[in-house]
Amino acid sequence: MPQPTDAPEASTRKALEAILLVVEEPVDANTLAQVLEVPTDEVIATLRALRGEYVDAGRGFVLREVAGGWRFYTDPGAAPYVERFVLHGRNPKLSQAALETLAIVAYKQPVTRSQISQIRGVEADGAVRSLVSRGLIEEAGRDPSPGQPLLYATTATFLERLGLDDLEALPPLPEVAAAGPVPPEPRPGGYKAARRELDALLLLPADDPLSAEDPAPADDDG
Repeated sequence: MPQPTDAPEASTRKALEAILLVVEEPVDANTLAQVLEVPTDEVIATLRALRGEYVDAGRGFVLREVAGGWRFYTDPGAAPYVERFVLHGRNPKLSQAALETLAIVAYKQPVTRSQISQIRGVEADGAVRSLVSRGLIEEAGRDPSPGQPLLYATTATFLERLGLDDLEALPPLPEVAAAGPVPPEPRPGGYKAARRELDALLLLPADDPLSAEDPAPADDDG
């Protein structure tokens, strides 16, 4: 442990401020005392002195004793500015990819990222992260399949944003009926040719007579 160059009291104050800047949850005085190797009473006295100094100086942050520990918080009077900063530059609208992903999660939940990607046909990691950060979906356990990937489900915020009481209120999915008989399974090696024919048919105008004809068997080009 590096030797402090400041006076003992100043060193304790500096160390406490540094530690409290990086903690993600309140830390108790006993733990702080053990880390700093000073008496617990000294730590508590220093924390209380710092708390008063921040209030008297009108700082934008405060030091609070909560849940059995100590942590920095933003001053309540600065809340409007903090909220404005957090929301600044964020697009309130969801991208098309995020909307597609959200719909899949809503109707297929709980669902894994790989399952979402399979349904969409593209990688879903970015859209999932965006939805999680917005609080619209959340982790909902792990799938029992190999690797136990994370499962995702919608949140109460999702229902609130859509004005729904529960998932049962989601509109039903439209039934998609086949436009015609199911085409025969391509013979081995003929999938590429079948895909080319299908793409060509999709490009034909609706009134083109060829669009109503069955495609001729294609040569197997592997």
